[in-house]
Amino acid sequence: MKTRSRELLRISIQLRWALLLYYDDDDGCIAEAVVEPDDMSLLCLGSQTYTVLKEEDIRQRQEDDITRVSTVLSISRVAASILLRHYNWSISKVHDAWFSDEDAVRISVGLLDKQVVQFSNARELTCGICFESFPRNKIISASCGHPFCNTCWSGYISTTINDGPGCLMLRCPDPSCRAAVGQDMINLLAPDEDKEKYSRYLLRSYVEGNRKTKWCPAPGCEYAVDFAAGSGSFDVSCLCSHSFCWNCVEEAHRPVDCGTVEKWILKNSAESENMNWILANSKPCPKCKRPIEKNQGCMHMTCTPPCKFEFCWLCLGAWSDHGERTGGFYACNRYEAAKQEGAYDESERRREMAKNSLERYTHYYERWASNQLSRQKALADLHQMQTVHLEKLSDIHCTPESQLKFITEAWLQIVECRRVLKWTYAYGFYLPEHEHGKRQFFEYLQGEAESGLERLHQCAEKELQQFLAADGPSKEFDEFRTKLAGLTRYCCKLSSTLCLGLAPLGATACLEGITAIIILALTPLYIPTCNSVTKNYFENLVRALENGLADVTHAACSKTSSSKNASVSKGKGGKGKGGKMGGSSKNGDD
Repeated sequence: MKTRSRELLRISIQLRWALLLYYDDDDGCIAEAVVEPDDMSLLCLGSQTYTVLKEEDIRQRQEDDITRVSTVLSISRVAASILLRHYNWSISKVHDAWFSDEDAVRISVGLLDKQVVQFSNARELTCGICFESFPRNKIISASCGHPFCNTCWSGYISTTINDGPGCLMLRCPDPSCRAAVGQDMINLLAPDEDKEKYSRYLLRSYVEGNRKTKWCPAPGCEYAVDFAAGSGSFDVSCLCSHSFCWNCVEEAHRPVDCGTVEKWILKNSAESENMNWILANSKPCPKCKRPIEKNQGCMHMTCTPPCKFEFCWLCLGAWSDHGERTGGFYACNRYEAAKQEGAYDESERRREMAKNSLERYTHYYERWASNQLSRQKALADLHQMQTVHLEKLSDIHCTPESQLKFITEAWLQIVECRRVLKWTYAYGFYLPEHEHGKRQFFEYLQGEAESGLERLHQCAEKELQQFLAADGPSKEFDEFRTKLAGLTRYCCKLSSTLCLGLAPLGATACLEGITAIIILALTPLYIPTCNSVTKNYFENLVRALENGLADVTHAACSKTSSSKNASVSKGKGGKGKGGKMGGSSKNGDD
């Protein structure tokens, strides 16, 4: 364990030492990077794997699918629409079922190829609902031929539409008939309001029935997201600015997996934490067993009415038994004696475990919530910047708003990084306590991310204020721009380094190899000038956590194996080799 800690510490020291070669803490500037276009692949974060669909996009896709099925199967567009709805808008399923057994599909879907009821040559027909006689031109039937009047059809259709999306599977009013009622009859017989409802249900069914598309969960948003299956991350950003996880539809939560998020949200809202608090900060009344909180200094407790039992907080014995013989009214030595005898060990152990568990949860929750509040504040500041401050800065410093884009991008990155940092605390809470190597490595990455983000946030929030209050252009504003760009390049360089350091190294990897990769990767690379402050660093923090910090596990295993081999060599080689190993460890600590 000590060896692993030393090695992790050595990585930290070497990394910080190497970074000092490129970063100047006084003015926040970074040494200019050497342009190597081939190195751009090291900084690539991957292409977007989803498409945000507006209503017109969804409708167009829906119409295209209906056209394809109608053309291939040589059926009407109304029949194609009914088929697609039945098979959840899956063209492949429609084709497979249709060409496998067309007759069975027609029966199950309700697409009859001939009428069940044949009309006579009579001038009038009887409606099957109201049983009134109507001229033939006032009688309408579906593909089955069952006759119903216009009024009864309109009432039947309106009632079904108002009942909800079930109207999309509308059938003939005759209870014994399974003939489908298509959109053509809806358009013919329903009022305009019901037509609009039916159209909305039809549009929503295209998204909700498709496994690759989901609605954006933001309140009031009408965009959908089409997701490419098999991509690494489920995080998507809608055009309404809401970011969410496509898999669980919670807010975007990389690097934490959906199961951890579910457990964390449940823990935050469940009564379990209340019970932990009660267990850690109260004791049961010896008589009525209700939990009691000690809110004053003395040990003399009185239960609430109607119990009113008086007892000692320490030993839970009756207060009437306490006096000079027990060590004084407010200094019970019964408790200490019983504790030494082991009488209170189990209850105290449970109470202590509950208190430690509660303190640990509070530690992570407070930091999770703080970053959430900071993110919300950053979102408000971003909106203020886009709507008010950019125009003001443009006027004061005689600079086009297009050249002030770096400030907006910085705020966007702050918002994103706050989100990532927030969820790292949920990740840390569920990280197993016994995996000390992973925990040390995780906390190091988290600390570096937090430090970099705080510097960026302060730069964008505090240092910008003086330029908003300025009377005119100044050279300091150009220095501010350079500093912000310098922070960006610094974080990009650090992130590309961590990309190499956290990449899978195989089971035989060792911590020295990670160190070497980190130092090697600090050679100058081509850094794009886009203002992606801390973006790459946080992206690689996310990748490391999503990878389960596997490299630390591999490295620890390899290190343990190396230590065992070294011990064997030491036993065979005598004190000389042992001294050499001790010297190496000492240098690592230095």
